[in-house]
Formats: sequence, C-alpha cells, structure tokens
Amino acid sequence: MKNHSLIRTACIGLLASLAQACSTYTQTQEMQKPIVYQVFTRLFGNDANVNQHDGSRAINGCGTMDAFTPKSLNEIKNLGATHIWYTGIIEHATQTDFSAYGISRDHRAIVKGKAGSAYAIKDYYDVDPDIATSVPARMQEFEDLVRRTHEAGLKVIIDFVPNHVARQYHSDVCPEGIEDLGATDDTTRHFTPTNNFYYFPGEALSADFDLQGDEQAPYYEQPARATGNDVFSSFAKHDDWYETVKLNYGVDYLAGRVSHFDPIPSTWEKMTDILLFWASKGVDAFRCDMAEMVPAEFWGYATKKVREQYPDIQFIAEIYGPDSYRKYIHEGGFDYLYDKVGLYDTLRAVTCGYANADAITQCWRSVEDIRDHMLSFMENHDEQRIASDFFAGCGEKGRAAMVVAATFSKGPVMIYFGQELGERGMDDEGFSGRDGRTTIFDYWTVNSIYRWRNGERYDGHQLTPQENELRQFYSRLLHLCTEERSVTEGEFYDLMYANPHSENFNPRRHYAYLRRLGSDVLLCVCNFDDTPADLQVVIPEHVFQLYRMRGRQKIRAVDLLTGEAQATSFTPDKPSHVLVPANSGVVLKMKIK
Repeated sequence: MKNHSLIRTACIGLLASLAQACSTYTQTQEMQKPIVYQVFTRLFGNDANVNQHDGSRAINGCGTMDAFTPKSLNEIKNLGATHIWYTGIIEHATQTDFSAYGISRDHRAIVKGKAGSAYAIKDYYDVDPDIATSVPARMQEFEDLVRRTHEAGLKVIIDFVPNHVARQYHSDVCPEGIEDLGATDDTTRHFTPTNNFYYFPGEALSADFDLQGDEQAPYYEQPARATGNDVFSSFAKHDDWYETVKLNYGVDYLAGRVSHFDPIPSTWEKMTDILLFWASKGVDAFRCDMAEMVPAEFWGYATKKVREQYPDIQFIAEIYGPDSYRKYIHEGGFDYLYDKVGLYDTLRAVTCGYANADAITQCWRSVEDIRDHMLSFMENHDEQRIASDFFAGCGEKGRAAMVVAATFSKGPVMIYFGQELGERGMDDEGFSGRDGRTTIFDYWTVNSIYRWRNGERYDGHQLTPQENELRQFYSRLLHLCTEERSVTEGEFYDLMYANPHSENFNPRRHYAYLRRLGSDVLLCVCNFDDTPADLQVVIPEHVFQLYRMRGRQKIRAVDLLTGEAQATSFTPDKPSHVLVPANSGVVLKMKIK
C-alpha cells in the first residue's frame, strides 16, 4: 500500500508538471507576435517571365499553388514569417475561358484586367482555377498547400471578401443543402432583409463605359443591383467597383441606414457557412476585406459561430475608420485591425519628409488601449511599393519605418512578397498601369521574386548585392520580433518628450523609444535621414523610477539588427551615445537591473 501511495504521489506530481509545461507552452503560443508574409498567389510562382503588356494567360503564364514547395515555404519561414497570407485563393471573375472545366465564362466588359480582380468573388466555395496545376483537382491542391504550409511551421491566412461579389456570381460547387446567394431573392423589391442583394426594379444596369467591350453582345443586368462600393443606383462609373455587386446584411441604406437584424438576415447565415467551410479546410485565419462596410453586428455573430467549432481561428480586419476600431474588436470579435490611417500613413509621410518623426508619438496615443490589436505594415497589395518612384525610390529608404512598424508594439507586422528584395512595382502590366503597385488584375511575372526563386537552392546568386543585403536586414528584423520577449511581451516607453531638438538629436528626423521586460531593455532609435546620425539620446529619470532600474555609466549594448556592439551609457545623468545608419535604425539590447 505504501508503494502504491508513493507511485500515486509521483504520478500526481508528474501530471502537475506536465500541466504546468502545457500551460507555459500555451501561454508562449498565445504571446507569439504574428509575422505575416502576404503573397499574391498567382504571381509568386510565375516563371514565364514574358511580361507582355495586357498579355493573356497563354502568353504571360500564371503561377500555381505547387510553386509553394517545402523548400520555398521553409525559406519564407526562415525569413522570419509565422503566417503566410495566400491572396487570391477563392475563385474570382476572369477573362480567361475555363468553360471546358464546367466553369461558366465571365463577360469581359465587367472584369478588370485579363486575370481579373481577386476581390470579385465568383464562387465562394471554389478555388480559383488559374492557380491550379490540374483544374479538376484544384480543391485537393489547395488542401495539399495547407498541409505543406503547416508542415513548414507556418499558419495559413486567406481572404474572406464579405461586402461584394462578382456581378455574375454563381456557385456551381456549393455543398449539398447550401442555397446560393440571390437564389430566392424577391427582385421586385429594392430591399428586404431576406434578400442577398439590393435591386432597382424596372431599371437595367447602365454605365459611363462600354458594357459590350469585345464581346458579341453587351452585358445585361435587369433589374440592376447596387455596385460594391456602396453605389445605390442602377448607374456605374468606370472608377467604381463596377465589376462587383453589394451584399445585403439587413441594412436599408436608402431609408437612412435602418438596420433589420431580427430575425437574422439570410446573408448572415450564408456568409457564416462560407467561413465554416474554409475553416474546415485547415485555414488558421481570415483577412476580412473592407470589414467596416459590413455591420459589426454580423461580425459578432459570425466570429462567435466559427469559434464555437474552431476556437483558435483568428480574424483580421481591413479597416480605415478609427472611430470604428473598438466596436469591431469588442463587438465584432476581431483579433487584429489594419493600422493604416494611423501608423502606415504617418511612417510613409515621415519617410518621404512630409511629416516630422515626432508625429509617430500620436500613433500609439490614439490607440493606446488597443495597441496590441493593431497590425502594422509598410506594403500590401493596395499600397505603393516603398521602392517605387511614387514612394521612397528605393527599398533601403524604408528600413527606418519598418523598424518602427515591427518593434512598436506586441501586435502583428506584415510584409508583402518582394518587399524584402526592394521590389519596385514600376511595371506597366495592363489594366494596372505604372502606378507603383504590383498588379492584382493582370498575368505577370514579378522579376525580383522570379530571380530569387530561380536562384540555385534559393541561395540568392541571381539577386544583386543590394537585394541580398536588404533581405538579410528584413530577416534579422523579423526574427528579433519573435525571439525577443521585450518585443513580444514587454512595455513600451516613448522617449520623444525627453529629446527636444538639439545639436545631437533632431525630432524631425529621429525617433527613439524603449521596449523592456524585466532586466532586458531595448533602446530603439530610428534615423529617417539620408546621412548617418551620431546621436545623444536622453533617458529621463522617470524611466528608472518606473521600472526600478539602476543607471549604468558604461554599458555594452548589442545592436540586434547587425550583431555589432556599441559602448554607451544608460543613466539619467548622461545621454546615451548612439550611432544610427542612414535611413535605418538600431535596436540596442542591454541588461539593466
């Protein structure tokens, strides 16, 4: 009996230890700072490298999901990513004819570009045929992609486009028992909560552009439906989202945005079913397009329903209205929101010299209570490339902004494929002109990604020394974001109030702050100027009182971005001497007890 008692005691102790270990592991997983690598799926693996203006798929080629090999995924993982956002997975309208595979053709007059926009969804339950090696096996190829991605240690993000669909939307593969959008709509009424679309009875769609294009007959829609960018009329303009129609979530816009949410509108249930469908495929997170154009009440309903079956799934909102931020977090259930009109716009303005660096302070003040929910970035498919002529002119000039974006908070940071190589986005692809963006409408090969992918074993030998150096910078930056607990868990302290303009510090071009956890302190100093900076950064007495730290007159600090040491001080009695490269930053790590 005594031996049994000892064994039981030992087992209880072992179970307790395992439980503690599991708890610690879970907490570590929850505290991981997401590093999102966004990739436009059809462009990533395109090796044709023909790039004829407005070229068809047959001429310019198209990348497919099988380009994401274990090797390429491991390289993205090694860059520092924790998540990969595959943009353009769900089937969307296109000018390419896939009717041989039972996919109905789209009228070319209402498709933007030869390839079409990935945000004009044609079938929510299908994978886009463009990105499949074998069109009939496209869903299986996607499921294999999810498996490979998970095996590489990365999580999968795809788009959920809830506000609008392609004008000729029709699901031909929706699961049994699922009613298609608009299938039972009463088209004699402009609005009813049971409809999925908004109609204009007795009116045909008209436009200020040719609705025939190069087709034999013009595109015809009667009754006309509201256009995706909240155009509530039967008339669409060439600069509208004319290729899409607005979905009805129970809001009567023409009656003054009156809500009809009880009973639950039909669209709520159908869109939630779509989220559950893709979650069942192993998707880890949804980036929700133009989330604020859809009522927060729907998001609260949908995110709750999805998490009942998939509790770890996450939701990221593309959102541009700061007044709505808290509602979409607290009521809508979003984990993360775009920090575009705050941090991105400010960092871009500072990088280009249109704003002072001390303006960054207001970025965290305005979202102080929700900072950890804000996703930061300096590029995505909507924004101009840092290296474009419309932004900074070269990728190196975006380094200072990226240091801030990446280390500013515990929240996620995102980069767009090719950003780490200084991709310029200055091609004139076709529907997308020379606008500093990488096209989302055309068939194209992204040259920097092409050369990186086709280097022997991804060794970078086809890249320029400048491109290789920039990629190494991004790798070091992204890795420190997940490896340094001061960034993933630590406090933030803005040093700008203690560093007014002086001979050795210019708040118009320099920005300084601390990240700290326990005895680990990171002194982050960014230089937005074209010349290196030899700075004296004041650390106020309040820092030492707040964190109960003792100052050090002499200390060896290591710059986590280069591995190089700098001798400095960390005390309120003497400014810290910091050397910062041009258009870049330093993240000096030191132990302060």
